[in-house]
Amino acid sequence: MNQFTNAVQVASERLPAPCEALPDPAPGRDDAAGPDGRLHAFEGRLTGGLSPSGLGMAVADWALHLANAPWRRAELAGHAVVNWQKFLRACAGEEVIEPAANDRRFAVEAWKTMPYSLYRQAFLLGEDWWAEATRELPGLAKRHQRIVAFAARQFADVASPTNFPCLNPEVIDATVATMGSNLVDGAANFATDLAEALNGRPADPAALVVGRDLAATPGKVVFRNRLIELIQYRPTTQTVAREPVLIVPAWIMKYYILDLSPENSLIRHLVAAGHTVFAISWRNPGPELGDVGFDDYRREGVMAALAAVEDICGGAKVHACGYCLGGTLLTVAAAAMARDGDARLASVTLLCAQTDFTEAGELQIFITEDQVAFLADVMRERGTLDSRQMAGAFQLLRSNDLIWSRLIRSYLLGEREHASDLMAWNADGTRMPARMHEEYLRRFFLEDALAEGRFEVAGKPVAVSDIDVPFFVVGTETDHVAPWRSVHKIHLLSDAEITFVLTSGGHNAGIVSEPGHPNRRFRMKTRPANGRYVGPDEWCGEAERRDGSWWPAWFAWLAARSGEEIVPPPTGSERHPAIADAPGTYVHEH
Repeated sequence: MNQFTNAVQVASERLPAPCEALPDPAPGRDDAAGPDGRLHAFEGRLTGGLSPSGLGMAVADWALHLANAPWRRAELAGHAVVNWQKFLRACAGEEVIEPAANDRRFAVEAWKTMPYSLYRQAFLLGEDWWAEATRELPGLAKRHQRIVAFAARQFADVASPTNFPCLNPEVIDATVATMGSNLVDGAANFATDLAEALNGRPADPAALVVGRDLAATPGKVVFRNRLIELIQYRPTTQTVAREPVLIVPAWIMKYYILDLSPENSLIRHLVAAGHTVFAISWRNPGPELGDVGFDDYRREGVMAALAAVEDICGGAKVHACGYCLGGTLLTVAAAAMARDGDARLASVTLLCAQTDFTEAGELQIFITEDQVAFLADVMRERGTLDSRQMAGAFQLLRSNDLIWSRLIRSYLLGEREHASDLMAWNADGTRMPARMHEEYLRRFFLEDALAEGRFEVAGKPVAVSDIDVPFFVVGTETDHVAPWRSVHKIHLLSDAEITFVLTSGGHNAGIVSEPGHPNRRFRMKTRPANGRYVGPDEWCGEAERRDGSWWPAWFAWLAARSGEEIVPPPTGSERHPAIADAPGTYVHEH
């Protein structure tokens, strides 16, 4: 089990006058806000990075608007009376409320027998009332409403009877059946998890090993700087497409989400499809890199890797692929290249990557000016954002599935999830430089500067509309990090050819969708260059539905936009010799 609280964001600045130069969006760590900043950093250690004033302002805004809405309060009072009447009927054995279709907490049949049925229905009725109480109010800031509703949902999740051993029939039955050994096993699981949290690495000697079980596709590191190692993978076909593929993963987690076990490694399948593949492995930054900015990641990451690939592959154009935050970075780099007449890209593939952040999903709950400013003070003291804070934010978005159900199974039922490659990767978190993360949260989430044409590279704005190479864009149906409707907004920003794919699964599982994986499906449709805009719902009605993995469709798309087949290029070059075996050294940093 891993990771607990959050990731969030940074205070907005005043808008500049029309001809005024934009201020530096993120002060360096030496510019910390004095004693107040140090106080906020101390508070952050107690709150896991959450701003107490941010939550306080949201609750106060909600309470004031509710206090000024007497008819709304009367409605809530009436709703409470109805729910109490339902509870009395439940006491008589009637079923008066059922959990939501996606709520699996009460799936065990024993929850339908007394007295557990009464516990379940009492909780659901209370949860229903709080959901009604925290819905939108006229005049209430939408962001504050989301925060209050989210907080109410979190407190309700804590109070669920499933979390209490004396109220949960599944735990009671397991304790009786095993004479308490489930609780002993649960205590052992807790001790193991605590050791992992303190040591920052798996305590299980049989854990999957990076380089042996994971990230095991053969290759060589052919370039290294302070931020990246560039891996070139060994070809497995006699000929390859002339245009190589460069993968730009997110630096929120290790790159090998795309190179897990051999059977579900996207990189291995891509190599087997006849492509020369390069992948960036980002460094896990420490405090010494706290002043590294977003543009440093562009220059020393994407652009440095692109120069090395061009040298090794004899000047061939490159199919660039970016995942999540790496896709946003790649879009910025591609827009700057297009602006400057740099034609080295053959295509751009974006996997769960947003370019417009106006509907950036449930993570926006954590992203307010107050919260961002508070987190900035926390990060300045440390130099980085701890991986546990980012992971905790993602877990809170689905706390029933990712926190409470796992705690119950592991610590109360004494069960252990079978180790999987995706779980091992998920536990292998990374930090993020304070300056880069502050810039990213401010410029993209708070200001939406890229979509609005106000994001600058080298002192001049860049625009997605300048990119004229074909796009292959993938969204996933249940993505809580980059909702597919948000990803789809690239259709509004670019007139280039866009092939959009919507696949089953979430932010990670939808991308790790190897051929043969059961119950996979996707929709796919290409809008030609300068074609008409189709909204997401209309797109769903028009796009062809296919069963299986989307990977072969992407491989075919790449092949159709590649030149002749050639003998695989050598591993490395005179300027970029092989310096280590894949997966390199940066991936092992904790």
